[in-house]
Amino acid sequence: MTLLTVTSQDIRSALLLRQEIALLDLRHEAEFATGHPLFAANMAAGRITLEVELRLPRKDVPIVLYDNGEGLVGAASEQFRALGYNNVRALAGGLEGWRSAGYELFQDVNSYAKAFGELVEARRHTPSLTADEVASLIAAKANIAVLDVRRFDEYATMNIPGSVSVPGAELVLRAGRAAADPDTTIIVNCAGRTRSIIGAQSLINAGLPNKVRALRNGTIGWTLARHSLEHGADRRGGIGPFDGAVDNARDVAYRSGVRRIGASELAALRHETDRTLYRFDVREADEYAAGHLAGFRHYAGGQLVQEIDMAAPVRGARIVLTDDRSIRADMTASWLAQMGWEVYVLDGGYDDALEVGPPQVLPKGDPAHRYRRPYEGTDVAEHAMQAYLEWEYGLVDQLRRDGTHGFYVI
Repeated sequence: MTLLTVTSQDIRSALLLRQEIALLDLRHEAEFATGHPLFAANMAAGRITLEVELRLPRKDVPIVLYDNGEGLVGAASEQFRALGYNNVRALAGGLEGWRSAGYELFQDVNSYAKAFGELVEARRHTPSLTADEVASLIAAKANIAVLDVRRFDEYATMNIPGSVSVPGAELVLRAGRAAADPDTTIIVNCAGRTRSIIGAQSLINAGLPNKVRALRNGTIGWTLARHSLEHGADRRGGIGPFDGAVDNARDVAYRSGVRRIGASELAALRHETDRTLYRFDVREADEYAAGHLAGFRHYAGGQLVQEIDMAAPVRGARIVLTDDRSIRADMTASWLAQMGWEVYVLDGGYDDALEVGPPQVLPKGDPAHRYRRPYEGTDVAEHAMQAYLEWEYGLVDQLRRDGTHGFYVI
């Protein structure tokens, strides 16, 4: 069967018009990270049957496939068709066609979330402290609380000494307990830049009374400044929202353009079969396992913002979030809306019968094909960490040149 093609210009038009499109890079992740269009999602050819039905829930969604001359598109298109996907085309000229059209290529993974984070810092001037400044505060036993917003396993591998694990979307829910004294300065860190910027700005947006600062460049900056990291920590921040947190989080979501819906509106969205609908439970994994709404996939809120290209590769789709405490869904939704998504928060539902069971997890790929993040692990070369930071510093200008992002910052 002849595979129809679509031009790079057509892709760009679809993105600008917020039409649904899944632009899929069929290479291994390591090759994908060397350069791709801003809203491309990686789905390696060898993982299509493992991933596609979870990541592309609508069988007639427009899918555009490309590679960089490896010859992967033909066989991959047949796989998609065999699995029931009936609207599959190829990017004319592949990656080289995109490049030849004069359009931007973005390196790394989760690139558009990282670019968005840089835009947030540029627009809001999110306050930060250097590694040396934070180290001096720790040495002086200053009234500070260092909150690590990465996944707990990342935190346990290496962390700023004395810090506490409070994954991204949990910040507004737990900051009141982590820093009960309003005179305590909260310092938010991740491994690099994005999650610390988004985390710190989340607390500021939600009106936390404490002074909030991001650790500039995260554990990368800490390492490059020759400060020692702690390993094997297991400190977790407990639940304790500050006064007004629930209402403030809802207001942040409202100002971002998030809509709240009930069960009847959710049913109406589900019945609109010409649109892709993603449903995510943004709580912690153990909460999800203990009881969750049917049809909702687990994706912790902070990671959902960071990894939205992986979680929802159909740009232009709709997203519904749920959280029995509302704060995490509201804060997560506020960021996704600013990233150009049509996003809703579901009210209620937890008084009815819930499904029980652990989150669905995709099998890990071959480590040989995985892109080695310059901000993970303890044996990354300093030149790689510095090069990564330099790349992030240039993302705002690259967004401007690309022109398709549709981001805004409240």
